[in-house]
Amino acid sequence: MIPLLSVIVPIYNVEPYLAECLKSLAAQTLEDIEVILVDDGSVDGSRRVAEDFAAADDRFVLVGQRNLGPGPARNQGLRRARGTYLAFADGDDVVPPEAYEVLVGSLSETGSDLACGAVRRLVDGGLEESVLHEKVFRRPQLCTHITDKQVLVRDRTVWNKVYRREFWERAGLAFPSGIYEDVPVAMQAHVLATSVDMVGDVVYHWRKRDEEGETSITQRRSELPNLSERLAAIRSVRAFLDERAPELLDGFDALVLEKDTVFLFQALEHCEGDPGPLLELGHAWLAALGPHVLDSAPSLRRLELHLLRRGLVAELRTVREFRRGREDVTRVRPRGLRTTNWYGDYPFFRDRRLRIPDEVFDAREELKLVARLESCEWTGAGYRLRVYVGIHRVERKVPKVALWLSDGQRRIPLEVRRRGRYGVVAAVDPDRLEGGGPWRLQVRAEMRGLVLKGWCRDDASGGVWRLSVPGWSRSGMDIPQ
Repeated sequence: MIPLLSVIVPIYNVEPYLAECLKSLAAQTLEDIEVILVDDGSVDGSRRVAEDFAAADDRFVLVGQRNLGPGPARNQGLRRARGTYLAFADGDDVVPPEAYEVLVGSLSETGSDLACGAVRRLVDGGLEESVLHEKVFRRPQLCTHITDKQVLVRDRTVWNKVYRREFWERAGLAFPSGIYEDVPVAMQAHVLATSVDMVGDVVYHWRKRDEEGETSITQRRSELPNLSERLAAIRSVRAFLDERAPELLDGFDALVLEKDTVFLFQALEHCEGDPGPLLELGHAWLAALGPHVLDSAPSLRRLELHLLRRGLVAELRTVREFRRGREDVTRVRPRGLRTTNWYGDYPFFRDRRLRIPDEVFDAREELKLVARLESCEWTGAGYRLRVYVGIHRVERKVPKVALWLSDGQRRIPLEVRRRGRYGVVAAVDPDRLEGGGPWRLQVRAEMRGLVLKGWCRDDASGGVWRLSVPGWSRSGMDIPQ
């Protein structure tokens, strides 16, 4: 009988982890699966572990090939797959029990071409957030698309997904050779799909290998050949996006600057010989990205990129050490008398020897208003609001703060009194609220010519705070706050 789902597992020297991976596949609540194990020329005991599972469970099938890499191994598995749906898992990772049931169930209900879900990092037997996927699945949505939900640009892995086989074949998807074979395929699948399901469940546990013994591809990512292949994958994705979805290029480039360039910096930090080949690769790396994105990078990253361009490896190492040494966010300081500019408080600012342009340190666009309602109390005559008002990354009291309530039609200014360095207090007369609502609290903060506006957030939930007084409530005393 044709299985509902085919799971393809490339295997190469993962003996210490493989049994746990295969046990997690055997324990899936979706039982109508086949698991195709592709031994990519392992030289440890991985094949023996795979043979034991194939002998004990007829849903497991083992095939072999000489060592060609994970891409060709996955393609080998695809040629053997018979399922209506396709999934991939790596032999050192773990799949939660209900993952495939959730993903396949979503596709069967919506008719989408692929379904994807959240990822956790498996570290020393515990689970942590995957920083690669940290911003992707906060708001699940069915029947969407990467051009509408552009946060999916950050979803660059193939193994937290289930694909409709008909779509896979129609799109002509196949894995290239090389280390980063999954990134181009993941991006192509997202763009070529008619619709995509984003589920809120955690569907994959991505293992961080122990430092001892043979490390994974991920953990060799600062080696020069590894970095060269990463650049090739980046170029491949950019060429595809430029042709099929150019509106995604800026988001993809920004992600490369945020995540991928870190490995290049790490390589330069630990380089003991001639850094020339790494610097040459770095220049090629930056040349592959759009100049708009390079210029709009966060200020501390711009400083690192500036030093990389100039080949200032010792100074780059100093900045990297500075970044790691910060327990909190780096600070931004105002400078100037008549005209105030806002610069990151980083090493080498206005260093006479290096003469780095001030605009490299410019952090004005990174400043954000922080306004949180700490309490809303009924005094017997009205409400007393206590609000925290500050500017993210600026360690200074905001000298000018204004508050007002708005329901979209009316605007009610509030008298503000200071309480402490970052606190303000305002009284609200409920009679002024009659006939309106719900009310949101808007904040205006001004410091040294910098003006920021925004809605006050609820200190407990993090959402926009609202004060609602129904028309039948004259005093508001019966409204829980």
